[in-house]
Amino acid sequence: MVGQRFITLLADHPWFEVTTVAASPRSAGKTYGECVEGRWKMDVPVPEKVSSLVVRNVQDVEKVAAEVDFCFSAVDMKKEEIKAIEEAYARTETPVVSNNSAHRWTPDVPMIIPEINPEHTDVIAAQKKRLGTTRGFIAVKPNCSIQSYTPALAAWKEFEPYEVIVSTYQAISGAGKNFEDWPGMVGNIIPFINGEEEKSEKEPLRIFGHVKDGRIAIGDDIMITSQCIRVPVLYGHTATVFVKFRKDPTKEQLVDALNAFSGVPQELGLPSAPSQFIRYMDEDDRPQVALDVNYERGMGVSIGRLRKDSVYDWKFVGLSHNTIRGAAGGAVLCAELLKAKGFIEKK
Repeated sequence: MVGQRFITLLADHPWFEVTTVAASPRSAGKTYGECVEGRWKMDVPVPEKVSSLVVRNVQDVEKVAAEVDFCFSAVDMKKEEIKAIEEAYARTETPVVSNNSAHRWTPDVPMIIPEINPEHTDVIAAQKKRLGTTRGFIAVKPNCSIQSYTPALAAWKEFEPYEVIVSTYQAISGAGKNFEDWPGMVGNIIPFINGEEEKSEKEPLRIFGHVKDGRIAIGDDIMITSQCIRVPVLYGHTATVFVKFRKDPTKEQLVDALNAFSGVPQELGLPSAPSQFIRYMDEDDRPQVALDVNYERGMGVSIGRLRKDSVYDWKFVGLSHNTIRGAAGGAVLCAELLKAKGFIEKK
């Protein structure tokens, strides 16, 4: 599903063009249209130009790499296999922008939310030295489940949030499913998503870390505990969040910080960047998935219900689009940042 979202987002991209699609050997030799026939999950048709592309074998690294300036990675393989193949492409001097989790904890691989930690690209020099490359490297985007609340914590950095409880209510598309694939989710909630709670608790700490001695030093000034629940929603991850601050901000200060928060993508006017990354919604019943998941073409984050808490300092609700900002769109924005900073160029 993430691969299909990449295809739709790149169909009319002003900087990037899909020239090659690669997948497992069982798909190789067919056209992309043939491969996704009966399996296309997007609400727009398969882009005609990509539909006619003959799918290559992803294991033919040298041949595929010779046809592209860089590649996006969204593959269904074992973690060690993903690590190996992404490094193989990087060693051909082909930058890899990955949606996969395999390299999120490789110390010299940047894991980027472009508005929050663009400076983590500084670690790429050390990675290239390790790989023995001049232009090849790997960059990754973080898990979709953290996008609904980590931006708010970043916007509130000056108030020093230090303890967070978060529960995420995650759409079924996060599992690569729709309701036709997963009829058992209709009217159902599943209180377990394998591996999600660890990602939700730990990945923001890496986002908030800093580059030191060619590695990402993990941030240690905030502690997060989470529960992750699958809910019967197609798109949109909602988070309910409780926060303690070392300082004592007012509601007005917190709301102003959210609405004013922006970063390098907005400064540079990157093609996929939302004009306003975070918006605060005053209505008591917002944000809602049905009304708000596509805010800023799915690239923005909506925050609401900010109020004092009787145990923690403040609590709020966040919402983000899990397959756009949380997956393919976040990776496309990361690639735009890397191009703007000179890391991705024509071969």
